Amino acid sequence: MPFVNVGEENSMPIELYYEDHGAGRPVVLIHGFPLSGRAWERQERALIADGHRVITYDRRGFGKSSQPSTGYDYDTFAADLHKLVTTLDLWDFDMAGHSMGGGEIARYLGTYGTQRVRKAAIVSGVPPYLLKTSQTPTGVPQEVFDEIEGALIHDRFAFFTEWNKNFYNTDKTLGKRVSAECVQDSWNQAVGASPAGTIACVPSWHTDFRADLPKIDIPVLVMHGTEDRVLPIEACGPRTHELIKGSEYVPVEGAPHGLCWTHAEEVNSELLRFFK
Repeated sequence: MPFVNVGEENSMPIELYYEDHGAGRPVVLIHGFPLSGRAWERQERALIADGHRVITYDRRGFGKSSQPSTGYDYDTFAADLHKLVTTLDLWDFDMAGHSMGGGEIARYLGTYGTQRVRKAAIVSGVPPYLLKTSQTPTGVPQEVFDEIEGALIHDRFAFFTEWNKNFYNTDKTLGKRVSAECVQDSWNQAVGASPAGTIACVPSWHTDFRADLPKIDIPVLVMHGTEDRVLPIEACGPRTHELIKGSEYVPVEGAPHGLCWTHAEEVNSELLRFFK
């Protein structure tokens, strides 16, 4: 299996698992919490059919990548992404990030620049700054992050059962836009992820990307589900759009946080159009 080495912890290497399929202009897809590169299944299929080379990878701690006890911050995530990009020697490529993956895009472009990248799409992403403060009144209160972290520590297996209900808005979509089997697979991926990593990711969700976003000088598509119960649309999508000059904003009507599955046709249509 293909891996990229991004460091080590004690006697163990830290390696990112990736897949590289298709031919044409490369598109790097960055998954959300608590899934893996497989979360892009429906987008990967459409992009390859449209003539793209598609690269997915598993964030450290998730999927088939190593599960170290450290490095669950956006400076490290961006460095991991940069190592993948440089190892594969990618140039003039496109990228899309869902949820936490939107943070990777913001920090990667804010830190390493846009010389290698042609276009970027942030899909229901965590930027610009999720924490509720006097400057960001539509954000999420600190107590919510504390409750999530506490629930993961107490019983992450039970937590992810509840998490998926809001990830997919199953009260509205189950049996219509998402199957019980798909929800179960998401649970399997979540509980198979690093226990330390899933907990450590929670504080990263309110990383401040407001200094990164104005540095981005390539075309950016910002999409967000209007019924996202995980990352409130009023705190994320439109605010990210405002901070990236010349970006395009597309709300996906009725979509939950897991819109890459439940609203795959709508997401695919916009990505194919944008990456033309």
